Amino acid sequence: MKKNKFSFFMITMIVGFMIAVQFQTVKEPKIRDTRDMWELREALAKERDLHSKLIEEIRFNEETIEKYETQRRGSKEEALKQTLQDLKIQAGLTEVKGPGVILTVEPLFAEWQGKSAPRISPELLKRLVNELNMYEAKEIAIDEKRLINTTVIRDINGETKMNGQSIRQIPFEIKVMTETKQAAKKLHNRMQISPVLDEFFVDNVTVDISQPLDSLIIPAYDDIIRIRDLEPVDEKGEK
Repeated sequence: MKKNKFSFFMITMIVGFMIAVQFQTVKEPKIRDTRDMWELREALAKERDLHSKLIEEIRFNEETIEKYETQRRGSKEEALKQTLQDLKIQAGLTEVKGPGVILTVEPLFAEWQGKSAPRISPELLKRLVNELNMYEAKEIAIDEKRLINTTVIRDINGETKMNGQSIRQIPFEIKVMTETKQAAKKLHNRMQISPVLDEFFVDNVTVDISQPLDSLIIPAYDDIIRIRDLEPVDEKGEK
């Protein structure tokens, strides 16, 4: 009889312990991602942009290797010149031409009755750039200033600047070039319903999107690209 009571007691203790553990597990809140929609969209856009850049860099390196292999018996000087030109194009140092769309940023109201013209904030401009990159923009020029990998958009003394150069007062154009005409149509359609455009109304600014264009010109980057924290490779072999 005592043995049965002891067994019953042990079973009850085990069941109680399991219920307590289960209750504690349900009770403890799960760690949730507290980032808002824009932060998640920007993070996704950055990851996609990085993935795209890596694939493009791999493809470019493979093509360069293939070029050297095919021209190894030919003119090495000509191959180096072509490689240098390709690098300039990739870095944004040359003017490029292709299909795309033009976004015109202008005041929401025609008359401001003596008030200062509105300006676009750097945060809003960066959101727009991220949105364009998400929709397969290949090259971008803002107010005739080329956007490259090292471009910085920020507020300096209450003025929106890109690479240290001021974005002139509204209105101005944002030229967006795509890889193909089909990509330009797709970007145009997606931007028509993009929620980022609604954010411009808060700053009394509107964005007009042109129809897809067969050809537009993106100007070359006209500033000095500063490279830091690089050292020459030591070519001395080990003894």
